[in-house]
Amino acid sequence: MGAVRQQERSTLLRFITCGSVGAGKSTLIGRLLWESKLLYEDQAATLQRDLQHHGTQGVNLDFALLVDGLQAEFEQGVTIDVAYRSFTTSRRRFVVADTPGHEQYTRNIATGASRAELAVLLVDARNGVLEQTKGHSRIVSLLGIRHVVIAVNKMDLVGWDKTLYDRIESDYRQFAEPLGFTQIQFLPVSALHGDNVVESSPNAPWYGGPPLLQFLEEVEVSRHEMAAFRMPVQWVNRPNPDFRGFCGRIAAGCVRPGDRVRLVPGGTETTIRSIVTFDGELPHAHQGQSVTLLFSEEVDANRGDVVCAASDPVQASDQFEAHVLWMSSQRLVPGRTYSAKIHSKYFGATVTQVKYRLDVGSGAQLAATTLGLNDVAVVTLSFDRPVPFEDYATNRTLGGFILIDRLTHDTVGAGMIHFALRRATNIHWQTVDVHPAARAALKTQRARCFWFTGLSGSGKSTIANLLDKRLHAAGKHTFMLDGDNVRHGLNRDLGFTEADRVENIRRVAEVARLMVEAGLIVLVSFISPFRSERESARKRFAEGDFVEVFVDTPLAVCEQRDTKGLYVKARAGLLPNFTGIDSPYEAPEQPEVRLDTIELDAVAAAERIAAMVLGDDPNSR
Repeated sequence: MGAVRQQERSTLLRFITCGSVGAGKSTLIGRLLWESKLLYEDQAATLQRDLQHHGTQGVNLDFALLVDGLQAEFEQGVTIDVAYRSFTTSRRRFVVADTPGHEQYTRNIATGASRAELAVLLVDARNGVLEQTKGHSRIVSLLGIRHVVIAVNKMDLVGWDKTLYDRIESDYRQFAEPLGFTQIQFLPVSALHGDNVVESSPNAPWYGGPPLLQFLEEVEVSRHEMAAFRMPVQWVNRPNPDFRGFCGRIAAGCVRPGDRVRLVPGGTETTIRSIVTFDGELPHAHQGQSVTLLFSEEVDANRGDVVCAASDPVQASDQFEAHVLWMSSQRLVPGRTYSAKIHSKYFGATVTQVKYRLDVGSGAQLAATTLGLNDVAVVTLSFDRPVPFEDYATNRTLGGFILIDRLTHDTVGAGMIHFALRRATNIHWQTVDVHPAARAALKTQRARCFWFTGLSGSGKSTIANLLDKRLHAAGKHTFMLDGDNVRHGLNRDLGFTEADRVENIRRVAEVARLMVEAGLIVLVSFISPFRSERESARKRFAEGDFVEVFVDTPLAVCEQRDTKGLYVKARAGLLPNFTGIDSPYEAPEQPEVRLDTIELDAVAAAERIAAMVLGDDPNSR
């Protein structure tokens, strides 16, 4: 059983097909399956049946129907989603991803290419190398694919013109030279008629290379079996006190009992005692195998740690330069905290800067501050703790990550690490001997941050100011951070775009945290319209040290008050991005305190918080 699985692993080829709209990707795969006699009887019958309703080739079989899986794809004659197909010949097993050619489906191409080892790019012989062809090539190169087949399709429609074919090959090689492909194989084909798909075609006697299937069966793709050993821990398996195994899929290299390994980021070294699988113990294991490692000593390791060769360990860092492909209609905002999944663990991650956006068609580097759907950019990225990693070009598993919206849990981006930033290793946390609790005790108070949020005109600053006076009179050490006041100094360089609002809150949260560590009671009065930023601010504080106070005032009431005349200007279009008018306010869902200013006046609202601080409110104990 183990030998069979090892053979399958070594002969499996994952590849992707992509190209411009209508280039014939689905037809090529369908023809490949049909000519190779790799269809079950029911699939062939289904193809005949669907021909009557969805075919685009008249009375001829429409092989694209074998791959196009959505009703909308049938109706439009184009691929919309990624379609995966698995098939096996006598020489190799294949998994192919057929991806859309439309520019708006760039994220689907990235999805299909993320695990592929080879790309088949179709070029319509009538159109030559298009901007979409170049864009797809840059994306597959970016995602680590080094073997490319350029299938020049529909050669039958240009009379199998060798001069035209040679010009397409020359144009593509000149364009692709800086992309770093290890191998580029050119093929003249007619997917519709099967020329050079499975058998060599007499229509192209000037072509001396193999047909597509033969090439796919014989190509040797680069793998990491000879690299140093790496395995992210996915699960710590302890079914009984006598067994403690560390489970995972080997990302690179091989391992044997007796090998010396290191656990990163912890740095502990130990020796492999045995390698266990469902089929029993193994004398060795290689890249791609899922195994359980038992160590000679009791060591502490958790999900997300990486077991690696002690002689060549991976590094850990918390700041990187990376490529990011943005996959959401909600724009990426620098400074906003997302969840990041890298190999088998989740981290908090923040894009601190968009260095430039990449035009995938031309390769130009464009200035950008945020990213929209399908944008590709180079960014600097910060994680909330050290991450064991290798650059994506060396190891996809340890260098690739996805970004997840913390509120919706949608996957919003995919990234590839280039390198760790030097500042991540040059800057170290300086331990101080005086604990924040000791500083607060000296002031005979509990240091906390009271974060007042609400619409403009809700009364946040008025209530916070009254509370500040009340606590000061009671002998408490306080400080108030007001949104307008802070924008006169610390945040005077920030505007009111979504990105600037996120950065505004990030800076204030850091200042408030430092003040709490100094033992102060901090009163923060900011609109802070986004839940994700308020949640990010909360995570900077110790448990219980962040109190969210929602000053709940309806928009209509705020507009009636409008002492500064801001709503009038916003309604007139003179204040763009004004919260509540043309920029959203996301009300807290579970604040520690909700102040209904219709029921409470400002004095009563301030007194309610004061009672919490001074311990007079029994409900706060």
